[in-house]
Amino acid sequence: MTWTAVLLASMACYAAKLLGLSIPDRVLRNPRVAHVAMLLPVGLLATLIATQTFTTGHHLTVDARAAGLAVAVAAQALRAPFIVVVAGAVAVTAIVRLAA
Repeated sequence: MTWTAVLLASMACYAAKLLGLSIPDRVLRNPRVAHVAMLLPVGLLATLIATQTFTTGHHLTVDARAAGLAVAVAAQALRAPFIVVVAGAVAVTAIVRLAA
């Protein structure tokens, strides 16, 4: 059952990639399409971060991950170097988990 799901998901991903590669060049030159294509990874990444931060299974949770994300957002807003953003988020997450 699990391998069937993995194989089906793999085929679906391959089909989606193939579909993306088969889009005509004139469509990709459209300014609206180019703008959406540029913003799509940001939206997908934000969704992934929110899902991984605020859910456990099918339940909404707020825990140390949320504190780490808040520090990362604040450091990013202050234009801190990437390593500082990551290190700050890791440190705050670890400290909150230790305190709990």
